[in-house]
Amino acid sequence: MRRILGIALAVVLIGGVVAAVVAGRGGQGTSSTATKTVHGVIGSEKAEFFDDPDVVEALAAAGWKIETETSGSWAMDRLPLKDYDFAFPSSQAPAEEIRAKSPLKTTPVRPFYSPLVVVAHSAAAKVLADNGLVRMTGAKSGTLLMDPYLKGVAADRNWSQLKGAPAHAELSGSIFITTTDPSASNSGALYLALTSFVAEHRKVVSDAAGIDRTAALLHKLVSAQGAQQTGTDAPFRDFISGVGNPLVLVYESQVASLLLQKQDAGDLVVLYPDTTVYSDHTLVPLTADGEALGKLLGTDKRLRELAVRHGFRPQGARAEFTAATKPYSDYLNQTLAGIGQAPVPTAGILRQMAQRARG
Repeated sequence: MRRILGIALAVVLIGGVVAAVVAGRGGQGTSSTATKTVHGVIGSEKAEFFDDPDVVEALAAAGWKIETETSGSWAMDRLPLKDYDFAFPSSQAPAEEIRAKSPLKTTPVRPFYSPLVVVAHSAAAKVLADNGLVRMTGAKSGTLLMDPYLKGVAADRNWSQLKGAPAHAELSGSIFITTTDPSASNSGALYLALTSFVAEHRKVVSDAAGIDRTAALLHKLVSAQGAQQTGTDAPFRDFISGVGNPLVLVYESQVASLLLQKQDAGDLVVLYPDTTVYSDHTLVPLTADGEALGKLLGTDKRLRELAVRHGFRPQGARAEFTAATKPYSDYLNQTLAGIGQAPVPTAGILRQMAQRARG
């Protein structure tokens, strides 16, 4: 009898072990199917997207684990690209420089984009509007009139010269927009593209003569700022926390992400330059795995939804962004109505402009 009971107990124990192993394997299959790890270098404005647990889960469901580090878009081509599967700068110009050094001569992918905007505190926006530099389109949004703004910069206009500014202690000194370093960061370089285009009467700078004509103005725009960051994340966070300059150039995606994730926007007002630049976030494959990831970001429905949640506009799908941001139309120009787009000079021209602007 004891032997029979012992055998029966052993059978039960073995069955339990087998069941546990099967259950364990099943659990592994449902919690993560990630089979490939890829390494990439990205612009700082995309860090929150790739760090989002929902994005991590969606990528894992498709068989991917992504490891990233951040860099200024215009500094990426100076990194050891052999260490990465992809580079993901914030516009096409630096992407083309990276592509030229890539061993994989495939077409870069542009899964989403974002226009450049200026964030302002409400007092600054009102003063600018009262002095003909901004046209308010809503309680939390407006259009920055680039011609009057650049004329004011060229004339060394100060806040103290503007009607209503003396009532606000934070509005002092010269009027300028905080940007990132144009020699290292995409948004800073695109700011030079935008302002030079306006200064040249809506013509793109394409030669040395154009660089010479715009150099003095661009130097004023940059030198007034002092030290500059190499990514837009830090200046935007400083602005939201209430420190730093009252006017900061950022990506619309940063504002939209803040709103969509229901974070406190404070007294933020979004000013769309009447002529702006679209930042086409461009993934450059450096390996076959990087190429496959780029295609996935542009086609996977869940990843596109998550890109919108982080404020990006998916290529060729305006309705997705418009629907998601409908509750925040007081802040966002969803259709970009009335906003012109400036072409971007070649990478070589932009680098020369950045050197002259920084002096």
